[in-house]
Amino acid sequence: MTATADGAEAQKSLAARFGIVSGQVVQEIGYDDDVDAELRSAIAAATGAELVDEDYDDVVDVVLLWWREDDGDLVDALMDAIAILADQGVVWLLTPKPGRDGHVEASDIADAAPTAGLQATSTLSASREWQGTRLVAPKASRR
Repeated sequence: MTATADGAEAQKSLAARFGIVSGQVVQEIGYDDDVDAELRSAIAAATGAELVDEDYDDVVDVVLLWWREDDGDLVDALMDAIAILADQGVVWLLTPKPGRDGHVEASDIADAAPTAGLQATSTLSASREWQGTRLVAPKASRR
């Protein structure tokens, strides 16, 4: 296997951990110079399309919300994130890992998610600096 093939497999594996597949529309909110470029590339490669930004106004399957402690009101950000989310869509809340600048406490996420109509289902290590919390609409409220 070549280094390029190894890199492509690693990218597919990374995106697969997020449940992202070809053809999905992924909106990215909160982009800044501290986001993980490898993760972004892996997700774009898995979907076969570039990530769409905050100005996109059609339905999306997945929202990647990069969030830091000083970014403002998390409830408001989550409400904005779900505005154009498909019924079975997923929000991945990406926050700096514990000990990193901008870390968001798990209790803050646990408090904000239900207020925004979401529930946390899992957390994973998204990259060296970032962790991802998967947020979905509770099953009782899904159609």
